[in-house]
Amino acid sequence: MAAPKPITRLISHVILDLDGTLLNTDCVVSQLLKPFLVKNGKKWDSKKAHKLVGKTPYESAAVVLEDYGLPYSTEEFLSMLTPMFNEQWCNIKALPGANRLIKHLKSNGVPAALASNSPRSNIEAKISCHQGWKESFSAIVGGDEVEKGKPSPDIFLKAAKRMNTNPPNCLVIEDSLPGVMAGKAAGMHVIAVPSVPKRTAEFSSADEVINSLLDVKPENWGLPPFGDWIDDTLPIEPWFIGGPVIKGFGRGSKVLGIPTANLPAENFSDILSEHTSGVYFGWAGLSTRGIYKMVMSIGWNPYFDNTEKTIEPWLLHDFGEDFYGEELRLVIVGYIRPEANFPSLESLIERIHEDARIAEKALDLPVYAKYKDSQYLRNSLKDDNSATGNQSVVDSK
Repeated sequence: MAAPKPITRLISHVILDLDGTLLNTDCVVSQLLKPFLVKNGKKWDSKKAHKLVGKTPYESAAVVLEDYGLPYSTEEFLSMLTPMFNEQWCNIKALPGANRLIKHLKSNGVPAALASNSPRSNIEAKISCHQGWKESFSAIVGGDEVEKGKPSPDIFLKAAKRMNTNPPNCLVIEDSLPGVMAGKAAGMHVIAVPSVPKRTAEFSSADEVINSLLDVKPENWGLPPFGDWIDDTLPIEPWFIGGPVIKGFGRGSKVLGIPTANLPAENFSDILSEHTSGVYFGWAGLSTRGIYKMVMSIGWNPYFDNTEKTIEPWLLHDFGEDFYGEELRLVIVGYIRPEANFPSLESLIERIHEDARIAEKALDLPVYAKYKDSQYLRNSLKDDNSATGNQSVVDSK
């Protein structure tokens, strides 16, 4: 991720985008468009999804119609899809770090605004499903309240005006290129949090590019820092995955000298869409062996340039033998860092071992150690298929 550019004055106000920045709207969009396209003899192409990011509903509809050759006008398409989207607003989950950031700004008295290309009524409906969000914003601006949406600066300029501040005092946090362009055109500082993977280079105009909202460092902008990091780790709401270990491709042991166990992306697509890439840690349970400390990566592993998002846990124990077919359960309890590229294989291996040392030490802290006694780890996956989907795990030895 790109380091922040030096600032010449301190920030006093923050303006946040909504869809793709605070809310995982893209997931709901794909869930609704997939069956609609099938009914029209078409198939959803995830590689085209980036074309919808940062656009107004009307612009997005026009893109879908053109890309898939659908026989509708933009107005007809929106009239069919809008009611379906309206029913799903409360099913859109907050992205990792969104609640944390909103609460931090409010508790520290930092004025914050929402500025989205979505209509104001849609914004209100979406945030009403998230406790404490509406009252946390001193201004809300929708795309239907300005003459031009992003990449025009109109939305951000109106947000600054409603907060009674000048544009240079504002920090914009955006996931889309049109949003970044709008923020810079408004004369504001901009943090880019790209929602489309592996396209970081396109955001060079931003003042800082980060992997996710978990990586926001307010102190870089003269704002109060977070106080929840503990020994280089960030506690998170725990999540649970697991399945039987099967033989993989061998990159972990053969190339890195680290016996990781990979979770195939195709079996965990919903989970992967909910969690940002990066390095995490927690506890791992093997059905016949016990419970062990664990560090894991989620993402595209830039050094190897993966074509799909993967989950790669490393159990911090020398087993001395393979355990194919054994049930593996994971409880992920903390975050260490964003995923990153490395100039050499040696530097990658060194960083992985450093991550392991951080996890090993942190898991002795009470805030993390308590999850070792999780019932999920002690129950057989066969008795808890509803929570895990009983998916397969790949041992990359």
